[in-house]
Amino acid sequence: MNTVTPSIEHRELEAKHRALWALGDYASIATQLVAPLGPQLVAATGIGPGDRVLDVAAGTGNAALPAAATGATVVASDLCPELLEQGRRDAMARGVTLDWLEANAEALPFADGEFDAVLSCIGVMFAPHHQQAADELVRVCRTGGTIGVISWTPEGFIGQMFAAMKPYVPAPPPGVGPPPRWGSEEYVRGLFGDRVTDLTTERRTLTVDHFGDGAAFRDYFKRHYGPTITAYRAIADDPQRTAALDVDLARLGDRELAGASRMGWEYLLVVARRR
Repeated sequence: MNTVTPSIEHRELEAKHRALWALGDYASIATQLVAPLGPQLVAATGIGPGDRVLDVAAGTGNAALPAAATGATVVASDLCPELLEQGRRDAMARGVTLDWLEANAEALPFADGEFDAVLSCIGVMFAPHHQQAADELVRVCRTGGTIGVISWTPEGFIGQMFAAMKPYVPAPPPGVGPPPRWGSEEYVRGLFGDRVTDLTTERRTLTVDHFGDGAAFRDYFKRHYGPTITAYRAIADDPQRTAALDVDLARLGDRELAGASRMGWEYLLVVARRR
């Protein structure tokens, strides 16, 4: 179990991230847009009855719920209690049983090698300190167990969205990595190093048909997505910058749609085995 006492700076950063993901309505995004990713991660990692599974930065349980539906014993952990509470309600509605636990991905409250499979579906990528989070994924997975991670790629649509918002938000503290770096094959291999074997990567695309144009995409994310809401709050007292971000995000959405009715959001699927 990780027993390192976090510094004041780490506790403050944790509090900011907890508050960020409580903004808006991420549950709607999980249900309306990214729901297919969880079952794909569960299938890719071969989870089945009797497996002990941990979903890290689980949010409302996009991977945890389908993992539990296979008959696995599942713990869904996340920093944000509001997301966990929504996940509990969803699990009850589906008749699926699993445990929900508030926990920081960088300091998981579990013993070394406690789980047969450790998953994260567009979750751990948002932990501020990438190496620390990767170390925890490896630590709590048993020897021979499976680690599976889905992350948005830097080149894909969501990676481009974060790049578009970057000029409008304060610079992150030293040591905090951009989330889409988890979508780079070389970078993830470096994070896990020689502690894993049989590491495979595959770029896939999530089809999203929810938006008629770039403005609709922008407005949806302004209402629902914590990082986008935070970006707008950072420039709320500057109407010109707010208008510029409005234009940049709408233009990004229109470019992705290119007159079509669907977007393709690229992500990286990583599966590895713990040495």
